[in-house]
Amino acid sequence: MTSLPHLTYMAAEQKSAEVTDWAARVGWLVGLALFVALIYWLMREGWKWRGTLQGDLPELPVAPDEPGEARLTVLSMSGRYHGSTTAGQWLDRIVAHGLGTRSRVELTLTDAGLDVVRPGAADFFVPLDALREARLDKGIAGKVLTEGGLLVVTWEHGGKLLDSGFRSDRAAEHGEWVRTLNQMINKTETEGAR
Repeated sequence: MTSLPHLTYMAAEQKSAEVTDWAARVGWLVGLALFVALIYWLMREGWKWRGTLQGDLPELPVAPDEPGEARLTVLSMSGRYHGSTTAGQWLDRIVAHGLGTRSRVELTLTDAGLDVVRPGAADFFVPLDALREARLDKGIAGKVLTEGGLLVVTWEHGGKLLDSGFRSDRAAEHGEWVRTLNQMINKTETEGAR
């Protein structure tokens, strides 16, 4: 038989479940949503400010009506455009004129230059005499891949050297693109020196 003080002690330990304080929870959720919105707004303003600072970059060239004969057996390369940076500074993203917008891409190399067609973003054209170098690399502003996983094309626009990063859906194509682009660039430089 249990004693009376023991029953009193057991009854004192039994409590009802805590009542949820909905006002506090809703307040925290609203505060969190406002914080996320503030961070997003600051990032967007920073992106716009960077575009304003790069406002001296002229409009991007467009493909000529007669681009010339395609140079590669694969007329175009499908893949992704990962962005452009100041040449040699893989973290200094260029956002002016939509160059910072990642997108799908169709590249076509012709005797006139490199045609960059981006669905949902601004297309641009790199004339042959503006091309400076092509290489394989592993990263460009916000995208890091395995060694040699990125085709980087260096070109001049508005007196500024830019690196643009592309990744083919078939990465085995990168080597052929680098060889062909560099051959074209060297040929153009040799003919220009005469």
